[in-house]
This record gives sequence, C-alpha cells and structure tokens, in this order.
Amino acid sequence: MQNDLKLAIAQVNPTVGALRANTEQALDIMEKMESSGNDLLVFPEMFIPGYPAQDLILEKHFILENLKMVDELAAASGDMLTLIGAIHYDGTDTFNGVAVLQHGKLIQWVHKSLLPTYDVFDEWRYFKPGRDNKPVAITFRNGEKLRLGIHICEDLWDENIDYKICDILGDSGVDLFINLSASPFVTNKYIERSRLITRKIENFNKPYIYVNLIGGQDQLVFDGMSMVADENGDWVHISPQFDESISELILPASSRSDSTIELPDISKEEQVFKGLVLGVHDYFTKTGHSRAVLGLSGGIDSAVTAAIAVEALGADNVLGIAMPSKYSSEHSVTDAEVLAKNLGMNYINVPINNIFDGFQSTYSQTLGSPITGLPEENLQARIRGNILMSFSNKDGSLLLTTGNKTEIALGYCTLYGDMSGGLAVISDIGKRMVYRLAKFYNQIKRTVVIPENTITKEPSAELRDNQVDPFDYEVVGPLVNAIIEEHSDLATLVAKGWDETLVKELLHKVRINEYKRQQMPPGIRVSSKAFGIGRRMPIVNHYRQDK
Repeated sequence: MQNDLKLAIAQVNPTVGALRANTEQALDIMEKMESSGNDLLVFPEMFIPGYPAQDLILEKHFILENLKMVDELAAASGDMLTLIGAIHYDGTDTFNGVAVLQHGKLIQWVHKSLLPTYDVFDEWRYFKPGRDNKPVAITFRNGEKLRLGIHICEDLWDENIDYKICDILGDSGVDLFINLSASPFVTNKYIERSRLITRKIENFNKPYIYVNLIGGQDQLVFDGMSMVADENGDWVHISPQFDESISELILPASSRSDSTIELPDISKEEQVFKGLVLGVHDYFTKTGHSRAVLGLSGGIDSAVTAAIAVEALGADNVLGIAMPSKYSSEHSVTDAEVLAKNLGMNYINVPINNIFDGFQSTYSQTLGSPITGLPEENLQARIRGNILMSFSNKDGSLLLTTGNKTEIALGYCTLYGDMSGGLAVISDIGKRMVYRLAKFYNQIKRTVVIPENTITKEPSAELRDNQVDPFDYEVVGPLVNAIIEEHSDLATLVAKGWDETLVKELLHKVRINEYKRQQMPPGIRVSSKAFGIGRRMPIVNHYRQDK
C-alpha cells in the first residue's frame, strides 16, 4: 500500500430472513460511509439473509429475493468499495458469497472455500465450496490500486486443512487480506481468532481486516470483536465485544503505523455474562417478545437468571414468582423477595400448598394413598411449571427456565416442571460458573444485589425435608465439562485421576437423560459444546464404556 486507506467496519446485527430490513440497514450505512469519504466498507458474512439461515437456503424464492437485494445494493454503490455477505446462486450451484460492489455495479462474487460441518455448522448441506478464488483487483477512490485477498470466516481456520485459501491468495500476490465472518461466540474465541490472523500476517507481511457479525440468533450469540492489523501484525483497531458499532479508521500505508493497541484481556465472567445478556435481548426482540417471567426460588440459579433478564430487558419487563411449598425454608422466600427488590423487578408470591394438597387428596381418593418419594417431588415442580406457564399465557410473556448445565447434564431436573419454558438462559454454564457470575454481578454493580445468603447457602431443591443437592459441584462440575465439552472417555478421565466409579456413574446419567434435553427449550450457547443444535446424541443408546 502506497497510501492510507480510509476504512469503515460495519459490525452490525442482522435478523435471519429479514431481507428487506437488513438491506435497508446496509443502504443507510453505505450512504453515510460514502458521504464520509471512506475508501472501503466491509460488512460481515451472510449479512443480507442473516446467519445461519439454515433450511431457508433450500427455498429457491428466498435465494432469489436475496439476490434482488444484492442488485439493489449494487445500484446504490458509489466510488467507495463495499463488501457484503450474501447467498450467491449462479443458476446451478449455491454459494456462501461476498458481493463486491462499486460504481453502481456488482463487480464480482467471491465464494467461501472451507465449509464447516462440525458442531453448530452444516454448510455442506446448503453450499458448494468455492475453488476458483483469486485476488480481486480494485482501484480505490484515492487512486490506490490493490489486490484484495477476500475470504470468508472458516477460510481463516485452515491450520488442519490441506486446502489453504489464505496461502493461495497470499502466494498470488495480494496487498491486503479481508475476512468477512459470522463466527459464533465461545469464551476466549477472540483470542484464537487473533492468533490465526497474526499467523497469516507473519506468513505474508500484509495488513489484515477481520469483520465479524454481532447479535443473537436462536441458540447462537455472535460477539463481534472485529479486528484490523497492519503488516507488522500490530492491532490498529478492535471493535467492542457484544456491541454494534460502525467504526471509521485509517489503515496506514506500509510501515507507517504510529498508533497501535493491545488485544484486551476480558475475564471469562464478563464474556459469559454479556454474551447471555445479548442472547436474551435479541431472542426476545427478534421473536417479538418484550416481557419475561421466571420462578424465584431464593437459590443461585434463579437469581443469576433474573439478573441477566433484568440487564437484557429492563426491570419493568421481568416478573419473578416465588412459589413456596411446605418444604420451602423461610430464608428462601426472603432471599427471593430481597433479590427482586434489589433488581427493581416485579415480584409476587404464589404459595402452592393448597394446589399440592388438592392433588394429594385426589390421589388418595383414586389410589388409596397420597404419592410419596420422587413423584411427590416432581409434582411440586410441575405445579410450579403450570403456574409459570399460566402467567406466561396471561400476558404473552416468555417463561425463562433456570436450570444450569451441570444439573441438566445429569438429569437433575423435571420435565414439564422446572424445564418448562421458552428459553433456557443458563443451560450452557455449569454450576460453578453460576456462582462466579453471581459474584461478578455484585462486583460490577458495586453493591450486594444477589443476596449473600443466596451465594453461600447449601444448594437445595427443597422438595422434601432436609434436602440438599446430591452432588459436590466442585467435583462433578469439572467432570461434566470434561465429558460434554472435551468428549473425554472413561480411560482418559481415570488416567487423569478421577474416581472410576464416579466417572461411570456420571457417564450413565448423561446418557440416560438425553430424552429430557431433547425436550428442553433452546438454550444460549457460550461454550465449545452446548446442549442443542451442536450436540446430536441418540436417545436410544446402548453403548457403554466399560474400560
């Protein structure tokens, strides 16, 4: 590069299927950035259709309407070069593409080469991989002529892939790498992205622009963190995490960087909390909901869920319902009430004793005696689930479930009871992280919002006398994470020092409770392996790890 490049990064939040709305947003940004004299504007991957559009891509009319939007954007383009993600259909094949727009025209399409088919991704189902990518030669409004190495998301993640599109582009003599991404959030994933980008710069000594999607889509959260580095591998811009931003900056000409920044060090607690807040906010707004209801037990899970909901939706839009039974302790009701007051949310107390006694009376009349044991415990959970769903139906609010990943993994939850709801907010964070988030929330609020007693007391479902949770979460929490997120087997876990009997017990519990998880509401993904679309295990499963 001989001249500075005036660059605009559109780290923006589209909605899947909202072709017209996404296009209108893009047109507005293009007009403003053109007026500001920018040379280049970059949007994220698949911005026009939204990502992931899943089987909408199999609908031909959807693809064609998406192409109409691209034509409209092309006609509106001026001297500024615009790169935007969309579906390309050439009459035969469908591609994950980047439309290159300038001077009122669609100059060309660039196709994604590496199509991910792991975890939450299934792009081979919809797209043909690009194998004809070459540098795109562009003359910018400042007179600079550059060869652009445009590629898409997974094309950066090629370390274990034989077909390396960045190497192909780099060896062809590009002047600038540009990656349009829709990379879902996982804790610390921004660090891994930065490492990959730095590696490309080290190989070719060329600047690198990385623009990532922002926002929530069903179970996924996109964290943004768009990055720009100069040819020395120094960061000249990093967009905020979990916030929409239109950033205008100068990408300096060769060896002229005089203002660099450091990659931020963001705690896992902050990443997870903000990711869940964004996920809840966008799930509500994009599905047309505004109010939430949840049960407040006085325990840690419901407290953290309530805090996330209040941050995402506003206190006036969140209703917490305490539903004490004869087994509920006095401090649980008090802790729930104090939490609601501290958060400023709406709160009511609906005791379930009379309803429970009515059920037991009916069982005594029909069966000769009331139910006891586990059925009695589950009955209380299901009464509460029905009460919460009734309030949800009453005003159209969405019911939030409060189960955490550790309990859900082990089946310590009740179908049609505490698993009832529309969104499982903390289903991808283990019990230990729930405690860490509670302490983090109090720290950032600089006051005790979540009561200290909620954090320090022994966890209990309070469904029978003197009940406490049957797990030592400091022990089983890491073990569950190893089983679910690291896919660790029996031999590996025992070799690492875990008790073989305990490992077998937890493997058994995880396996036999798959039927529960496949009936739970969608949860927000923040780990490398969440329950939901990224984990596909059979319900009927006779495989056993014996050694």
